[in-house]
Amino acid sequence: MGTADDTAEEHGGHHLPADEDWPRGFGEASWWPFVSAAGAAGLYVGAALFLLGRGDVEIVSPMAGPAVFIASTGLFLGGLFGWLYHAFIADFWARGTDEHSADTLRFAMVLFLGTEIATFGAGFIYYFFIRVGTWAPGELPPLVSSLVLANTAILVISSFTFHFAEVALRKGNRQRFLGLLSVTALLGIVFIGGQILEYYEFIVHEGFTLTSGIFASAFFGLTGLHGLHVTLGAILIGIVLIRAFAGQYSAERHTSVSTVSMYWHFVDVVWLFLVVVLYVGAVANV
Repeated sequence: MGTADDTAEEHGGHHLPADEDWPRGFGEASWWPFVSAAGAAGLYVGAALFLLGRGDVEIVSPMAGPAVFIASTGLFLGGLFGWLYHAFIADFWARGTDEHSADTLRFAMVLFLGTEIATFGAGFIYYFFIRVGTWAPGELPPLVSSLVLANTAILVISSFTFHFAEVALRKGNRQRFLGLLSVTALLGIVFIGGQILEYYEFIVHEGFTLTSGIFASAFFGLTGLHGLHVTLGAILIGIVLIRAFAGQYSAERHTSVSTVSMYWHFVDVVWLFLVVVLYVGAVANV
């Protein structure tokens, strides 16, 4: 039976409890998931403080909510990066492969996406309760615009480029894989920029904000949640892209690519539901 020092040396110097009980390469014993969870919880705290700061009676400073939200976003993304680096990148350099737990990791992504469906489902249910009331709830901004249509086309195209990038990798076409993956990352960034521009137009020019009514709370809640997921997806694609240019993927070794691809296709499908239900559905007299 090895000593604590032997165990720490075997697992890359991580002095964490029950380190030997974790599957090798599946994250080992890591505190990064807890850092990410703390950041995610802080997002809800920031949203609550924002609403408290906007009331008639100033309970907290109006800047408290945005400050906590921004700090929590940084904490969440930082924890996620550390988690992924520990679970995948560091292990790659130690073992030279990321395929030893491929099926487990893909199944974990499927389970994660199941929780995401429940999260977005709760938001959609809130919106459906709004729709059964008096409609329309006040004056709405021009929701179905050329910007929304262009953003939708960009995200759908990015899903196709990611798919064919993965196909190229499986066929051993490295140059095509790198090119299409780079295009996917660029399209994701453009989509995020388009959503920021849409928010700017609504808030500054239309006066349509989170506190403009029950529809506004549903709109910014759902689109903001989706925007956070797209941002997370873009970061994941960026990590995969860096690893791809470092030569860490091949036709036999591509688990990270396939799992991130699953996530990106998911946010694409959710956006299509948002456009149909939240944008088009809001202006339809049904």
